[in-house]
Amino acid sequence: MKALFNTIGLIGKSHHRETSETISHLIQFLSDQDFEVLVEENSVKDLALTPSQLAPLADIGKRCDLAIVVGGDGNMLGAARVLARFDIAVVGINRGNLGFLTDIDPDNIEGPLQAILGGEFITEKRFLLEMNIFRHGELKSTNSAMNEVVLHAAKVANMIEFELYIDELFVYHQRSDGLITATPTGSTAYSLSGGGPILTPNMDAISLVPMFPHTLSSRPIVIDGNSNISLRIPNYLSSNVQVSCDGQISLDVLPGDEIKISKCENQLRLIHPKDYSYYEVLRSKLSWSEQRVTKRKP
Repeated sequence: MKALFNTIGLIGKSHHRETSETISHLIQFLSDQDFEVLVEENSVKDLALTPSQLAPLADIGKRCDLAIVVGGDGNMLGAARVLARFDIAVVGINRGNLGFLTDIDPDNIEGPLQAILGGEFITEKRFLLEMNIFRHGELKSTNSAMNEVVLHAAKVANMIEFELYIDELFVYHQRSDGLITATPTGSTAYSLSGGGPILTPNMDAISLVPMFPHTLSSRPIVIDGNSNISLRIPNYLSSNVQVSCDGQISLDVLPGDEIKISKCENQLRLIHPKDYSYYEVLRSKLSWSEQRVTKRKP
């Protein structure tokens, strides 16, 4: 029987002792089972690895069947924007804080990982957003986001103005601190802090969450995942505006620019241990009560 995974890539947080320890353990664990192992070249500056063991992130996407991301959700987001272009399975080991996307316990790696290597896992397809900035009708910059694209003022506590169009239909002209455009994956991130709804990962939907709008009637809205979103910046706007992807990439926007946001063609193939439950993750990470209501005996 042909193995599901032959070449495995390891990606982690650089200059982080616990991450380096986990990657070192994984190299030994996987090599002992005759897997070919590649390590992302910026992940482990302090490990003595040969050049043949190292590879750029894009090469891991091209050459590997499975990528293991060791770190927090931020590391997963950075890797996902690249790896989504390739047909590669991705799983996370949590060395961060919340761990919505990196769900294997770093103190209990071998059992869950061995099961995954043997084909016992759950697969989810998570879509990303593509963001394009147009200036005078010409494409100036492009990027992607797994969690959210955020239009915001460059300075703290500065209000901006913009117009929102969905599928070329005018929705509103708004004065606010900005707008969060979030995927279901990102609905438990910045969008949640802004009062946005939680969308389960299987939903084909996008949420639009205003940030401190200068009106009491502006509320989050959930739209079809295949919608084309346009944010248009007025020519007269004097405030400096930026657009951010996953809080990791920030690009300047000028008056008169148009930001177009839509679903990416490629999706991330995220895998989880067999006992994974999204609702268990919500209960655990958001500290929801697990107390059950039972009927009293007469």
